[in-house]
Amino acid sequence: MFDFPTPYEIGILLPAIVLGLTFHEYAHAWTADKLGDPTARYMGRLTINPLAHVDIIGLLMLFFAGFGWAKPVPVTPYRLTGDMRRSLMLVSVAGPATNMVIAFTAALLFGLAASLGSVPLIDIMRHIIIINVALAVFNLLPVPPLDGSKILAGILPGKQDWLIYLEQYGTIILLLLLFTGILGPVLRTVMSPILNLMNIIANFSTSIFF
Repeated sequence: MFDFPTPYEIGILLPAIVLGLTFHEYAHAWTADKLGDPTARYMGRLTINPLAHVDIIGLLMLFFAGFGWAKPVPVTPYRLTGDMRRSLMLVSVAGPATNMVIAFTAALLFGLAASLGSVPLIDIMRHIIIINVALAVFNLLPVPPLDGSKILAGILPGKQDWLIYLEQYGTIILLLLLFTGILGPVLRTVMSPILNLMNIIANFSTSIFF
């Protein structure tokens, strides 16, 4: 059953979600372009314009169901320079890494938001941290088509045929993990120490401004 957010919740969630999704996909596009694959650039994805990256259905699902998606950035692996597996792994790492940088930056700026005394701004910064950590951790799961599967394939030696095989079942696997209740505890377990660290950084930031 979906929990419908209030107008206030939409107002504080929207900037955090759009920021996280936009820069996640932009990071993939930018890295692929730098590594020799201009596919995303030719398709107008090398931009921080949210309209180029946000999928409306995926955005609504994030609001109402707690999970969602953006438009995947197209990558042509054989156009990547150097070792294709290594380059594809770097493209995949770029998205989650960018989400972590955004979360870290928001934690550093949390004290500034608190010093302004604006409750909505404080809530937005808090949700920027939580949502970007969640996006990073979720996308690092080793299940196709998530980034984690390509990162794992790039780390493991030998040809990873399992990745090609699982690609056709990845979405089904993710839905099963979600609706069986397995995914939530896994994500919370991994996210907990990261969010604790972000909380320490935010508290340090707050002490600077007060």
